[in-house]
Amino acid sequence: MNTADQYLKTIYVVQKQEDGPASTGSIADSLGVSPASANEMIGKLEERGLAEHEKYKGVQLTDDGIVRARDALQTYCIIERFLANVLAVEEFRDEARELEAVIDDTVAERLDTIIDRQPECPDCFDPETDACACLEIATPVEPEQ
Repeated sequence: MNTADQYLKTIYVVQKQEDGPASTGSIADSLGVSPASANEMIGKLEERGLAEHEKYKGVQLTDDGIVRARDALQTYCIIERFLANVLAVEEFRDEARELEAVIDDTVAERLDTIIDRQPECPDCFDPETDACACLEIATPVEPEQ
């Protein structure tokens, strides 16, 4: 997944949260970048026909942008579920964010065969927890006193 896909994924999630166009500030905050950097990438996405940006109103993905964003989000969910459920990585969110930029479609497809992805993916993604709702996260056991 490349940087453009990370932006598409973020715009998609922010659009759903804001129930309308995603504000540049929300996109920048979600990605931890400056608003200027976000504006620059949004311009590139517009040039590619993946997004439409209206000044002071926000960004909306085109139909092609939505398809790419959903694919990127699905890949992210696959990585998260593999790290959390198969490898039991405690810091799976941080690792997934690092890996999503370098995992290609072939690797994601192979990981997908291991995790038994649910049909509702990527709609299973919960932006509040920044995680797939289908994760099987073990809760820590409290020590007996």
